[in-house]
Amino acid sequence: MSRAGAFIELARPQQWAKNSFVLTGLLFAHAWGDADLVTAAGLATLAFCLASSAVYAYNDAIDAARDRGHPLKRGRPVARGAISASEAKAQAAVLGVLGVASAALVSVTVGVLVTLYLLLNVAYTRGLKHVPVIDVFIIAAGFMLRLLAGTAGIGIEPSNWLLLCGLLLTLMLGFGKRRAELEQLDEQAGHHRAVLESYSAVFLERAVMVCAGGAIVCYALYTVAADTVAIHGTSHLVVTVPWVLLGTFRYLFRLHYRGGGGDPTDELFRDPVLAGSALGWATTVVWLLR
Repeated sequence: MSRAGAFIELARPQQWAKNSFVLTGLLFAHAWGDADLVTAAGLATLAFCLASSAVYAYNDAIDAARDRGHPLKRGRPVARGAISASEAKAQAAVLGVLGVASAALVSVTVGVLVTLYLLLNVAYTRGLKHVPVIDVFIIAAGFMLRLLAGTAGIGIEPSNWLLLCGLLLTLMLGFGKRRAELEQLDEQAGHHRAVLESYSAVFLERAVMVCAGGAIVCYALYTVAADTVAIHGTSHLVVTVPWVLLGTFRYLFRLHYRGGGGDPTDELFRDPVLAGSALGWATTVVWLLR
């Protein structure tokens, strides 16, 4: 692979799908017809794409030595020696500045949120990732900042339902990621990720199930709530609940019986049922809210 290709790989553009969280507020606020809000949301999404790539580059630079002994991460650009740690840090700095600058073009609020995202992830990489439970809450916090950027950051009132569902969903995925790592790395888990020494499979499975159940119930209640019906002008959002159930149970199936769950983005692209449930949910929501 060329040097340019290695720098692109370091940015992990395949992970940018996670930044679609920024666009959620646009959908549920019926704002897709407002050109100014669509432009603002698109720019905020770009800002988080740049910022998240900065975080990946910085994390790979710091963890290169540990990554070289990991069965999957040893192929990353810094770990395999295609890019030096100092070059990765330089790329992280450039992408971080571009991310904040892009965010500031949207609003001061989005600029602050992207800055907080970067600072939070630096703290995570430098030590908080070793603190059990806190590590997962920081991952979830990154997604909540995305949701806030796509709502309050562009002038859309954030829904408490949206924030609660988003928190529970991202906590489920975070604990699921730790559960997958614990199983995949087995006895070497603590060597590759120190915090895994403090987790047990039983605790992580229970945490995943609590968050999964909470997310499903929260979303189901949201679809039938009186204020939801009033805002969206339809009482039929409840028909999207089966898609949420299918996607959640399929993810849990992958987590427990297919050795998956480590990376939700990869799972979405590799599993046709999971991808179909996400597409079915999005299509049904757009059709009902059109």
